[in-house]
Amino acid sequence: MGTVQRRNGDDGRAQEMERTLIEASQRGERDAFNQLVVLHQAGAYAVALRMLGDPDTAADITQDAFFSAYRAIGSFRGASFRAWLLRIVSNACFDHFRAQGRRPSVSLEATLAADRDVEAVGQSSDSRLPKAMMDPSWDPEAIALRAEVIEQIQEALLNVTPEQRLALVLSDIQGLAYEEIAQVMGTALGTVKSRIARGRAHLRAQLLRQPELFGHLHRPGSGHGHDRE
Repeated sequence: MGTVQRRNGDDGRAQEMERTLIEASQRGERDAFNQLVVLHQAGAYAVALRMLGDPDTAADITQDAFFSAYRAIGSFRGASFRAWLLRIVSNACFDHFRAQGRRPSVSLEATLAADRDVEAVGQSSDSRLPKAMMDPSWDPEAIALRAEVIEQIQEALLNVTPEQRLALVLSDIQGLAYEEIAQVMGTALGTVKSRIARGRAHLRAQLLRQPELFGHLHRPGSGHGHDRE
């Protein structure tokens, strides 16, 4: 009980701090907006990366999205700054798709490197040390297998329609609730649930083509039975 109360208190303080930063940003205080960038840049970039599959393009899209957010911060009236920002990011991704007229490309090495950069945000320089120097149980074979799994999941994700991909990224990677996803996507709650369900089914079908990596998905109860309401 005490742990839950502390967590709720921390969440409340974080929300209050964010509201203070938003109000200051709306008064033109650039430092306050820069703090909002620090709070949300990792999540915004992660969404762009999973949508686009290219770290450099994702970085450009994220930067442009923050510029757009800065220019439009005076019009923000929503309850969720994160949802408002991620809608700007996702719209920029869709604009990129339309401009390119082709599906996104994926580079395993670049995507894994980008993932490590995101995970290292806010960590000390020690986190950049080789894993073997910190953990004697480090298993390079397991790491290689994980890299292959990540590659195949990312490639399968990029073969899902952009709308379903965005719903999956927001739900299953970013952990947003359905209501917040609906705000990001600008669509009805039922549409969000349908896109997530269809996206999961398509993703699962693609992954099952490689039973040596994803054979466990055949097991009963291995699907997503934990949908958030």
